[in-house]
Amino acid sequence: MTSGEVRVIRRQWWVWAIVALVVVVAVAPLVYTWLTNPDDQRLVDLDVYRTGGQMLLDGRPVYDYVTPAPQLLPFTYPPVAAMLAVALAGMSWGTAQWVWTAGIFVALAVTVGFSFRGVLGREELRKYAPWVFGALMVACAYLMPIRDQVRFGQVDILLVALCLVDVVARRPWWPRGFLIGLATAVKLTPGVFLIYLLVTRQWRTFFMAAFAAAVLTLLPFAVIPQDAAGFWFSALLDPERLGANAATTNQSIRGMLIRLYMPDLLTFAIWAVIVAAVGWYGFRGARDAYKAGDSVTAVALVGLMAVLLSPVAWIHHLAWVVVVLAAIVGDGRDPVRLRVAAGVWLFYVVPVPWWGVSLKAADIPGVSLVLGKIVQNGFGLGALALVWLLVSWLPKRRNLA
Repeated sequence: MTSGEVRVIRRQWWVWAIVALVVVVAVAPLVYTWLTNPDDQRLVDLDVYRTGGQMLLDGRPVYDYVTPAPQLLPFTYPPVAAMLAVALAGMSWGTAQWVWTAGIFVALAVTVGFSFRGVLGREELRKYAPWVFGALMVACAYLMPIRDQVRFGQVDILLVALCLVDVVARRPWWPRGFLIGLATAVKLTPGVFLIYLLVTRQWRTFFMAAFAAAVLTLLPFAVIPQDAAGFWFSALLDPERLGANAATTNQSIRGMLIRLYMPDLLTFAIWAVIVAAVGWYGFRGARDAYKAGDSVTAVALVGLMAVLLSPVAWIHHLAWVVVVLAAIVGDGRDPVRLRVAAGVWLFYVVPVPWWGVSLKAADIPGVSLVLGKIVQNGFGLGALALVWLLVSWLPKRRNLA
């Protein structure tokens, strides 16, 4: 950052303050809706985290307990996540709700700031950067995967921010790779970034990420050995603990195949083949993006791999769509890319999968079943389309521009 940029930021502090206030007002309806929900329906995943932390404080087995009725949700995260959740358990339920919700928007702000750096850093837009940032914050806050972060009190956007910053930060003050390792230890799906680091031959970062993940995974065996063994040798092997795998909210490749209700062995065989093909295509595209110096696109692709290749990926796991939008937008100079980004944004704002459920329920002969299933899988199919868009279409568009 140059001295001139520092002076601009200092002069704009009051503008940033106004923009922050505007963002708060704009997202207030979203926050109000979910934080005034009936108590037993409010931020149910945050309740899972707090329950895990409370079990440790009480000396009870983390993976044998569930949240109170009617949710009855088990703790499904690695044991180090329960250790970190002790801080949440130490708060009152009301305080934890506000602290966690504020944290969601802080993580979103970090994600938007680093993802859309190409637009925000443009010389001709610098004096408007606070307003552009505010508009992007509000637009991303109303994406359905981000709305669900607030609705359920989910951790996904924090994991997105950790992995994104670790990859794209220009001069990190932490050992690069540590944040990816932390995210992987807390929730296993960010482990796809270890594959990315391998295929891009970022050896130093890979070893740091693997070391951090290993230390944080082994630590619970020394501190809470019974819970650690309970997770790795029992709870992890039961995918039904995560919820009904055939539910509409599971938009992974496996979830879409399960909803075809084929024999289990055939479903598994098809899933294995598709996962191998999509993984090869997606990680190859991420490697090419890295070589081209487009680290945001690389992160977007790896994030989509975390969703598509996972056995279970709920709609809120698609928080990576924020980074995908930034990759499509680039520096904001190409109007075609801006229009495509607007279309992708709109697609993930509206509840497409639930339209599919309604269409199936309409029972229109010759239409409802086939079209309903396609629309029901809309976000997952959309993620597959986004992989193609980032791997094949975006580089060609960049060359044309």
